Amino acid sequence: MGRRALKAVDPSVDLSSYLYSLDELQTPLIAQDLFGRDAPLEVEVGSGKGLFMQTASATHPDRNFLGIEMARKYARHAAGRLAKRELTNGKMISGDGLRLFREFLTSDGVDAVHVYFPDPWWKDRHRKRRVMKPDFLKDIQRVLRPGGALHFWTDVEEYFQTTLVMIAAEVSLEGPLSVDERPAEHDLDYRTHFERRMRLHDEPVYRSEFRKPVAN
Repeated sequence: MGRRALKAVDPSVDLSSYLYSLDELQTPLIAQDLFGRDAPLEVEVGSGKGLFMQTASATHPDRNFLGIEMARKYARHAAGRLAKRELTNGKMISGDGLRLFREFLTSDGVDAVHVYFPDPWWKDRHRKRRVMKPDFLKDIQRVLRPGGALHFWTDVEEYFQTTLVMIAAEVSLEGPLSVDERPAEHDLDYRTHFERRMRLHDEPVYRSEFRKPVAN
């Protein structure tokens, strides 16, 4: 099931405070400067069409949400959803999520990291392109505050199991914690568009949550 064509972003919608290029941002990234306030920060890697960013920003106005998407047209689309609803606590970045974590995010500065349905790169020779890899996991652990959470969902059982083993071997995050599937209350009551498609086709979704230990 490939991605459907995107609807054009309304040209009258001002994206200037919702969409950024990673290359134009300064390092280290100071979230307070980007959002204009100090609030708990959550980061989504691979935001796709932006359903999670839209829903989370609207549901939790007391938190800041930063999404990053490699494909600029999708980053722009997600930013358009935020701008249309004036969700100023949501921002989108066009660029490489791994680079964002490696070069821009400071240690102990993120309350949650969200990785939903990343590309599984099916062929063996392409597996090295998967986002869930040791270096990225180490950066996730570094940027999470003590008690902060990693949310990882996929529809590929092999990818899920392989990642759980990798997390246990490479970092000291606590988990996996079970995440129950809850019934949808309306047509877009899903974490992402991809989760919606999987569940409407009665396909399984594998969910996990991990926590950074709190020092005693």
